[in-house]
Amino acid sequence: MTTPLIHPGWAQPATNMVTGYSLEMTAKDIGSLRAAAPAIRPTAPVAVTFLPNEDPAARIAAVKAVRDLGFEPMPHFSARRIGSAGAFEDYLAAAVAEAGVKRCFVIAGDPSTPEGPFTDSMALIASGAFERHGIAAIGVGGHPEGHPNMSEEQGFAILEAKCAEIVARGMAPLVVTQFAFDAGRVLSWLAALRARGTDAPVRIGIPGPAGIKTLLRFAARCGVGASTAVLAKYGISVGKLFGSAGPDRLVDELDRGLGPEHGPVRLHFYPFGGLEKTVAWINGYDRAHRSRAPERTV
Repeated sequence: MTTPLIHPGWAQPATNMVTGYSLEMTAKDIGSLRAAAPAIRPTAPVAVTFLPNEDPAARIAAVKAVRDLGFEPMPHFSARRIGSAGAFEDYLAAAVAEAGVKRCFVIAGDPSTPEGPFTDSMALIASGAFERHGIAAIGVGGHPEGHPNMSEEQGFAILEAKCAEIVARGMAPLVVTQFAFDAGRVLSWLAALRARGTDAPVRIGIPGPAGIKTLLRFAARCGVGASTAVLAKYGISVGKLFGSAGPDRLVDELDRGLGPEHGPVRLHFYPFGGLEKTVAWINGYDRAHRSRAPERTV
């Protein structure tokens, strides 16, 4: 499957692993985004999550803040949390009209019973709403460390079907993975994805620096599993839950392991410890590696 690139920057060599990064935020993080904005790279994609019990107006305000601060907004759409087709269209139309949104991210969402007519993210893609509103790119989820409700084979098959449907509708697919602790599993998953013929750009989910308890809490909530050995390799000791951990080892291992066979890859940061702390870590990594690392083509 041949797919267009999401952004011209993907076609340029990356100086190091954090070149071309993207970020994630919630509707409550506008203040944090404003505080971190001077240190965030211009035009960086910033995803705005779709959490329960949020006012849609708050999500639109966050999406608009991303655009107003000079970044590229990518609002989430959680299929099972959308109450009606009208609510879906209204939110999408407002995001386009008020923030010039060109890319969106779709997920099924956590509820076992849909709150409206959409049972999964494919239902949103197949509705035709995104292309009607001029959306150019659609992000879909990938799960290198597995999904609690499906086998690896099912995960790949569903991901491939979504990418094919997005391409058929004249848009560009982008895969954004759940955050992971295990670089080896991420690399194996990427190699398998490419071997099956999916060449869509992939953003690997990276947990930003945060307290160890915070990281483990989000991991449990998101279904990310890791053995004691993997956590220790990442820098987390289950016997010492105080203190913080950053993604240095994970990113370094990805840097060493990624090759042309893994296709176009960038990083997507989940700032569990806060946007300012995550952006500071990214810029520190960039400074430390920019002068000595050879150019990458991932």
